[in-house]
Amino acid sequence: MIEFATPPVVAADPEANTTDLLVDRVAATPDSVLFSLPTADGGWSPVTTKEFYDQVIALAKGLVAAGIQPGDKIGLMCKTRYEWTLIDFATWFAGAVLVPVYETSSPAQVRWNLSDSGAIAIIVETPDHFARFDEVHPDLPLIRSSWQIDLGDLDKLVAGGIDVPDDEIERRRNLAVGSDIATLIYTSGSTGKPKGCVLTHSNFVETSRNSAVALNEVVLDPNGASTLLFITTAHVFARFIAVLSVHAGVRVGHQPDTKQLLPSLGSFKPTFLLAVPRVFEKVYNVSEQKAEAGGKGKIFRAAADTAVTYSIAKEAGKVPLGLKLKFKLFDALVFSKLRAAMGGNVKYAVSGSAPLGPRLGHFYHSLGITILEGYGLTETTAPATVNLANKSKIGTVGPTLPGVAVRLADDGEIQVKGVDVFKEYWKNPEATAESFDGEWFKTGDLGSFDADGFLTITGRKKEIIVTAGGKNVAPAALEDPIRANPLVGQVVVVGDKKPFIAALITLDPEMLPVWLNNNGEDAGMSLEEAIVNPAVLAEVQRAIDAANETVSRAESIRKFTLLPLELTEASGHLTPKMSIKRNIILEDFAPHIEAMYSGAPATEGHSIVH
Repeated sequence: MIEFATPPVVAADPEANTTDLLVDRVAATPDSVLFSLPTADGGWSPVTTKEFYDQVIALAKGLVAAGIQPGDKIGLMCKTRYEWTLIDFATWFAGAVLVPVYETSSPAQVRWNLSDSGAIAIIVETPDHFARFDEVHPDLPLIRSSWQIDLGDLDKLVAGGIDVPDDEIERRRNLAVGSDIATLIYTSGSTGKPKGCVLTHSNFVETSRNSAVALNEVVLDPNGASTLLFITTAHVFARFIAVLSVHAGVRVGHQPDTKQLLPSLGSFKPTFLLAVPRVFEKVYNVSEQKAEAGGKGKIFRAAADTAVTYSIAKEAGKVPLGLKLKFKLFDALVFSKLRAAMGGNVKYAVSGSAPLGPRLGHFYHSLGITILEGYGLTETTAPATVNLANKSKIGTVGPTLPGVAVRLADDGEIQVKGVDVFKEYWKNPEATAESFDGEWFKTGDLGSFDADGFLTITGRKKEIIVTAGGKNVAPAALEDPIRANPLVGQVVVVGDKKPFIAALITLDPEMLPVWLNNNGEDAGMSLEEAIVNPAVLAEVQRAIDAANETVSRAESIRKFTLLPLELTEASGHLTPKMSIKRNIILEDFAPHIEAMYSGAPATEGHSIVH
């Protein structure tokens, strides 16, 4: 087995819990701005560390007065906003345990998370969230309290807790030790019912303390590090960054509405971002199509090619003078405008959940934004490996974090042990036993290491397709580059036990009218019309041809079907982090898949199935 490990850089404290992260931050920088709240005029209102701490204590007192006992589980259904982290820390200070529920969850999903966890209360954000909870409330006899943020219920809780003494909060916050449960996060897995991951206080504390040192340049910017969170804090990725930011003193803002993301970036001016690859793809694609619409598409593409070439040359340590001059010209014409659109101060972007692709990594690097791709799961408290500011390789997910070890099993499966690995699956000893080999958590993902210990993700063990000819194919290697095309929404590669590889493809409804207009087609055509449009079909085929060039003939996509719909979380085909639920898609679109193989020759082409 190949193994790489990085020793911890901060000594473990088994007695510490998550509340210590905030207490230590207040002691260090009580008057620094820890959060910025959006104002009606598009500005930002500061919240100092001490102000945040006081609000946490006040809300914790409210929870105590409302009858919350140490160890009680509280559900939280709320989009990404300041109150999310406020409630998170207040719950810990009250000695309780938060159970996140995705704000997009169906009533059935709400019921499962709350019933399986044994939650006795829930905090929701909106009337819509409450309606979904209320629909299943009769099936949840343990839930005795519910509060709604939009009704001002947090203020009412605070008012109700005014007589709770400080000593009681101090007593409660010290009850938990490192090995105790800090949160119960239900994985949005693609098979079966979600499993509850028990993350401990040590998982958050030790991973935060070690990550802050490893990511020192990112979270400890001398001019003040800041980040604007827009992906859901119900997911461990943003949740961990929120906790890390409290520990490191990073100023945090929130913008859950992606349509308002660019204006918010412009006014907030973050120094680093947290995003999934689809966001970086969208920023690039929107910029390219805007340039195309303005008659500058050729210039943008030339600039992008130059950016990639320049970054590769820079990484190799030798940039020809002609390339330097060409890059300087495009920097003034194109790149500076893109930097300004993101606020002008972004130096780093942490990317996770799926591979970004080397081309986009190099493109953003030339903009002066180093994308630090990382790898992790809910079971590893988010990060297990991540590229660092001073130790980075584009196209990889970086080296192991301090306190973490990663090894590759004989079949290439990535296995992890260390400060970040979860304790167990809630009330599921069979699944827990199945997921561990001793101390090593078996991720189910496949990877490879280079000589320097940089990890590259090569696929998902359970998703490997074996064709009728016995060829092993990793779907992601084809799906990721095709999905980068502005026209494409989602791609699902199929072909298990079939004579050749094929794909189900959807169009991106946001980008479709822009692309149609830029290519002389009717921008108002429907999805049903677009999937039979020759220009659209030719563009999708071009994307497939480009992806096919990166694999062998036996692994290449020979046929594809365009679906006249969108695969979304609401349709049940995507997880909250926008990963495809492969098994559900294969089941729901089985007739479409079979149609591609029914007497079809193994040649390139497409089929349209309604």
